[in-house]
Amino acid sequence: MARTKTRAGLPTRQQILDFITSSDTPAGKREIAKAFGLSAQDKIALKALLKDMADEGLIDGGPGRAFHKMGGVPKVTVLRITDNDGDTVWAVPERWEAEGIPVPRLRVREPRGKRAALAIGDRILARTEEAGNGLVAHPMKKLASGEEQVLGVVREEDGRLYLHPVDKRERNVYPISERKDAEPGDLVLANKAGKPPRIFAHVTEILGDPFAPRSFSLIAIHKHGIPDVFSDELLAEAERVSKQPLGEREDLTHLPIVAIDPVDARDHDDAVWATPDDDPKNEGGWKAVVAIADVSFYVRPGSAIDREARKRGNSVYFPDRVVPMLPEILSAEVCSLKEGADRAAMACHLQVSKDGALKSWRFTRAVVRIAANIPYENAQALIDKRPLPHGAAGAGEATDADAPYTQSAEETQLRDILAPLWDCWHALYRARQKREPLDLDLPERRIVLDEKGRIMSVAPRERLDAHKLIEDYMIAANVAAAKALEAKKAPVMYRDHEPPTREKLTALKDYLATFDLEFALGQVIRPATFNRILERVGESDARDEIMQQVLRTQTQAYYGPDNTGHFGLGLGSYAHFTSPIRRYADLVVHRSLVDAYRLGPGGLTAEEAGSMDRIGESISQLERRAMEAERETVDRYVAAYLSEHVGTVMDARITGVQNFGFFATIEGIGGDGLVPVRDLGSEYFRYDEASQRLIGEHSGEEFKLGQRLQLRLAEANPVSGALRFELPDGKGSAGSPASETRRGKSGPPRVLKRRGRPGNIRHQGKKR
Repeated sequence: MARTKTRAGLPTRQQILDFITSSDTPAGKREIAKAFGLSAQDKIALKALLKDMADEGLIDGGPGRAFHKMGGVPKVTVLRITDNDGDTVWAVPERWEAEGIPVPRLRVREPRGKRAALAIGDRILARTEEAGNGLVAHPMKKLASGEEQVLGVVREEDGRLYLHPVDKRERNVYPISERKDAEPGDLVLANKAGKPPRIFAHVTEILGDPFAPRSFSLIAIHKHGIPDVFSDELLAEAERVSKQPLGEREDLTHLPIVAIDPVDARDHDDAVWATPDDDPKNEGGWKAVVAIADVSFYVRPGSAIDREARKRGNSVYFPDRVVPMLPEILSAEVCSLKEGADRAAMACHLQVSKDGALKSWRFTRAVVRIAANIPYENAQALIDKRPLPHGAAGAGEATDADAPYTQSAEETQLRDILAPLWDCWHALYRARQKREPLDLDLPERRIVLDEKGRIMSVAPRERLDAHKLIEDYMIAANVAAAKALEAKKAPVMYRDHEPPTREKLTALKDYLATFDLEFALGQVIRPATFNRILERVGESDARDEIMQQVLRTQTQAYYGPDNTGHFGLGLGSYAHFTSPIRRYADLVVHRSLVDAYRLGPGGLTAEEAGSMDRIGESISQLERRAMEAERETVDRYVAAYLSEHVGTVMDARITGVQNFGFFATIEGIGGDGLVPVRDLGSEYFRYDEASQRLIGEHSGEEFKLGQRLQLRLAEANPVSGALRFELPDGKGSAGSPASETRRGKSGPPRVLKRRGRPGNIRHQGKKR
């Protein structure tokens, strides 16, 4: 705002503050002098006055020598995005040093057409202004990703402190120029300062001991900026809404509905029930109910709980903790479908034909009383008439070692509830097989901790029919939800999974050619296309490797209001409905059903309906953040578990080959580690990029994708999750005595060979 000089001499402190606050552009000494028409002599006095005002805490300096009111935000400054709830993007100043003044939040007004361009953690240069009762930021440009802040461990080397980043992709170590009270061994957050090649670390926050039990998930929480604390005000709101009466609902408390979940589950979204259908028009078919926690009844649109849930997007599951989307009074108590308690539910009533087709569906708000919360392993044991792995009251017994196990009366009663569920599932499973969805049997690692958070074991998670049963009931309910909303022409938050791109299919074709496997690009690509490839591979040593490549060929699933179908499941309409405690997408679908079918309060609002695309993009980003955080944490736990086995020779499989070495993972445990090419001996190894092999120039020794071999664990870093391997005999030979011994025990293996390129030496008879 332009000013004209009204009197001789300097402006007052208040006049300067008023000008700085109201100016449309950054206000430095030059702009202040011009606005008040100061002479050259006055400018010298102005400089001293501004210094006094800064010393008095009235103003502060900003970018470009501009000033702003102390406790205020510069007119142009760097902001970091903290929230993107689909409707509103929020940011905070990247640096805030006004002691005793809360860090301000600014509403970001993104240019039209670019409203989904900013993600949590992004940095922007923005012009700021006061608008109404708040601050608004207008992005000028997006800055480099938040690499200026780094999470790492303090180490002392030669009397100096250095920051070792926890991200295993970060290969630099930074001298620490500002340590605060950090000591060697502390896990800290730091800002990078300086310019290449002299980059320093300024410690901003001390997080504690990175090797303490339960610290690995904290590393991921801080690294990815995952909100893990609820405010007192929000907790009070959750406590209040948790006490509201259930209202009028369909009474399903007479049905023996059961919830089948992991043994350590803290929240129970879903429960199921089935019985033979007595409708003569559905002879041999089934009636089923999929009961889902009625979160939309408690979490209303626009409430503080709703805003926080949208900001989080989903719950994040670590081996040692859950960072929930909703406060625990809701997620683990009132909304959780617990045995013996009356709970509010959204009930999906299904009519299933004898062939597993969905003949009809309807949705109601109901009250349910769960007959039992059963771990997957126990449900499977009950059906198989085996002892319960996790025990139960009234467990049966065997009279002697050779006698069959006899179920107790309580177990028999539970089995009678489960038996129709299994029979109906067999029909659903037949329909699934006919549909031929993508079938990738990739193992999931399970970290088992003791009560103090220490690692007891790392092993693949067993996949039972009980898992498949729940999965297929949930898929059926998700399909029904999408189709029910389509019938009302209501908004749908679809779970979209598009077919692979031409580029990825071409890469897969070239990859499969190295195994002498043909793949025609001109064919119609369906999920079954990839299943046929795996059938041709059979139980070859290359099966896991090819399965991983098929997975990498697929596109990433996402949420959105436009239906592109779900390629992987082979479904034309698919929405997530079954986990509203832990996924915001499901909560949106519930609200749309409530609104479309007039099921009571908590329905989708017009504002939400108009923002479905933005909500979808936001929660898709948050889902990817959660997946990366969970994966990194598992890697850290695996490295911690293996740190006690450094020096041990283990069975491994090569998962990646580069010109600098190859990556391998330990069979049955996981955890990727590097074998640098410098550790392969004095022989020169040539890198064949097309077939992804390292080939010895003289011996013809090969290291290639999918190859099984034995490696010695040389290093395991729990903080970064990184591993390093070396060959068992030090350097040189992949055909180690250990490999020969393993081959001798198991007999000649069936190996699917890569086709070599001219001039390459192949070893047809060796198992690597």
